[in-house]
Amino acid sequence: MPCLFLFAAPALPPGLVTFLPFLLIIGVFYLLLVRPNQKRQKEWQGMLEALKPGDRITTTGGMRGVILSIKEDAIQLRVPPDNLRIEVVKSAIASVTAHQEEAK
Repeated sequence: MPCLFLFAAPALPPGLVTFLPFLLIIGVFYLLLVRPNQKRQKEWQGMLEALKPGDRITTTGGMRGVILSIKEDAIQLRVPPDNLRIEVVKSAIASVTAHQEEAK
């Protein structure tokens, strides 16, 4: 009587098989949500570090003005139409609109 041994691929442990979909979902969330936010945050930090007097900026509140001076955590702006001087924190800056030389 011939002895037949069936060689099957080693089965994955049942615990790993049940957690594999969850690990896959976590990986997809990381690639689609976390990674793009990290990239956007780095770009925003770079923009804040590159600010200099004379830049036109827009705040998160929608105010636009020209940077007069930069402090450690705050920025002084000149806001039209009456050329008011206001101070805003750096984290309130949404974007750099244009440089003062380009606006003229």
